[in-house]
Amino acid sequence: MVKRPPIIFKIKLFICTKPPASNGRANIIYMIYKKIRAGIIGLNVDGQWASKSHLPALRYLHNEYELRGIANSSYESAQKAATALNIPIAFPNAMELIWSHEIDLVIITVKVPFHFELVKAALEAGKHIYCEHPLAGDLNETKALAALASRSKAIAAVGTQMPFAPEVIFLERLVKEQYIGEVLSTTLIGSGMQWGRESVSGLYYMYDAAMGATMLHIPLAHTLAGFQKVLGGIDSLKATMTSNYKTVTLGDTNETKTKTAADQIMIIGELKNGGAFSVHYRGGVSKGTNFLWEINGTTGDIQVTGNLGHGQLAQLTIMGAKGDEKALSRLEPPQELYSDLPDAPFARNVANIYKNLANDIRNGTRTTPSFDDAVALAMLLNTIEASAAHK
Repeated sequence: MVKRPPIIFKIKLFICTKPPASNGRANIIYMIYKKIRAGIIGLNVDGQWASKSHLPALRYLHNEYELRGIANSSYESAQKAATALNIPIAFPNAMELIWSHEIDLVIITVKVPFHFELVKAALEAGKHIYCEHPLAGDLNETKALAALASRSKAIAAVGTQMPFAPEVIFLERLVKEQYIGEVLSTTLIGSGMQWGRESVSGLYYMYDAAMGATMLHIPLAHTLAGFQKVLGGIDSLKATMTSNYKTVTLGDTNETKTKTAADQIMIIGELKNGGAFSVHYRGGVSKGTNFLWEINGTTGDIQVTGNLGHGQLAQLTIMGAKGDEKALSRLEPPQELYSDLPDAPFARNVANIYKNLANDIRNGTRTTPSFDDAVALAMLLNTIEASAAHK
């Protein structure tokens, strides 16, 4: 058990919106500093997810955030990244970062099996949290973290970014304003990018179903978050999950290893609004369209395409036609949806969550994806797996 350091108050410029409060484990101090001091667990210099998305997002929002500290799997790794990325503090380990009085917001971007203990510790430390999806390794752990978060005064957000893409916000508006009338059906096809016959050793964990980073839990889960944001919830479904490949070849080591994660996921069912839906995710990369989403209505149709099968990362293009129009034409989201956001979708959608998170921290609002949202998504994924297992 990590011993909590003594409370030391430092004099800094702040606006006090609420009096200090206690959750029974740690004081949560409602002093909003000029910048929110962020500490990230799991940021390397090798060009992986956190360095491509979280780092540029935080630096773009430099008026809101200061990336104050970093912790990695080893102190040496943290020191190397801190030096290379100009981050002030390299912490010896994750717990030192979590309990540090230099950190207001704990960002967790490590592999899924480590999420539960880190998030739990951050909640106990009274820190605000941004944890990448999946929040935890299974539904029970996810529910346990949501219960802890509900008793905390801290803002606890989970990184399901697709609903915060400007294109998805615009798409939701189009559907709500009945651009296509009443929704009759929708069909979505996506490529997982990974989960084919070849990969590299650094990504092999994604091919192991026990690691919780499968095609179901990453690209499809993120896409389902955006899908439901636009069309509402799913009422009923049937699913099939299969694999074309039982092994994966790792090109950098010339190894062939067992693959237990599915590379074909098919779901059909009915939306809560009565519309029919089908979703198909396939492993690997397609030479055709890697993301294709059509929404068909009583008075029109919408087609969404993307350069990647990961809806949370893709640059999405929206086409539509309604009424007497005979062909689809491009529908451009209003420019204000892109204001104060990075150009690259990798960082842009993450930055949009960070913008909302800063507002939540400063004003006590709850606009970012919550741990309760993570529970709802985990329950949906469990339903898909249960349906696929029942043959």
